[in-house]
Amino acid sequence: MLHLTIKINYRQMKIAIIGYGKMGKEIATIAKSRGHEISLIVDVDNADELNSKNLELIDVAIEFSSPKSVKQNIITCVENNTPVVSGTTGWLGDWDEVIELCQQHEGGLFYASNYAVGVNILFAINAKLASIMDVFPQFEVSMEETHHIHKLDAPSGTAITLADEIIKNIERKSTWTLATPGESKIPIAVKRVGEAKGFHSVTYESSQESITISHNSKTREGLATGAILAAEFLAGKTGVYGMNDMLKL
Repeated sequence: MLHLTIKINYRQMKIAIIGYGKMGKEIATIAKSRGHEISLIVDVDNADELNSKNLELIDVAIEFSSPKSVKQNIITCVENNTPVVSGTTGWLGDWDEVIELCQQHEGGLFYASNYAVGVNILFAINAKLASIMDVFPQFEVSMEETHHIHKLDAPSGTAITLADEIIKNIERKSTWTLATPGESKIPIAVKRVGEAKGFHSVTYESSQESITISHNSKTREGLATGAILAAEFLAGKTGVYGMNDMLKL
């Protein structure tokens, strides 16, 4: 079992798990090990059970479903005063609408494209490195991400987060691409291999040298633990939060 030294004061909670695939099952195991109760499990075959009656006694919902269902899942939780932690990616085109709804209902939402502590440290390093590389145009930047064959979105939300931070910090870059790279585009190579847990890298390369930063997930346990820590952090709060808030990065 992974033990983190992040200090979060929490009480035992009644948790709803929305999406009961491999991640959902891992989250349930870790939640129980920390003294929480899994009071509701919602998956594709019982989606109608995510309703006001079943959410009445839920302290926090943890949502790892699919890009098609995540928006409505979050809306249902927020409208029923249930704080929700979401790790589903591929839906951020609806971000502004969901945030507005959270504000209207004074709801609580914690979102991260990746809940692994190491990945969020990578995000911080990536932003710093990009700000440095802004003045070194001889270095071209590229990215790679690898996940399991069941992952529906490509590139991953983690890769998009990395790319967006590079775009924010490097003036000559304005977008990312899965196709032919261009002067203003960051190419992202996407691979889907077996049951790969998740690999991400950012490389800066000139004709003389290269710099690479990367992160490799060995198990789902780190992701699941991060999601539980986020749920403990969010319980009783309103507003919109992310890993930087919890980890104080």
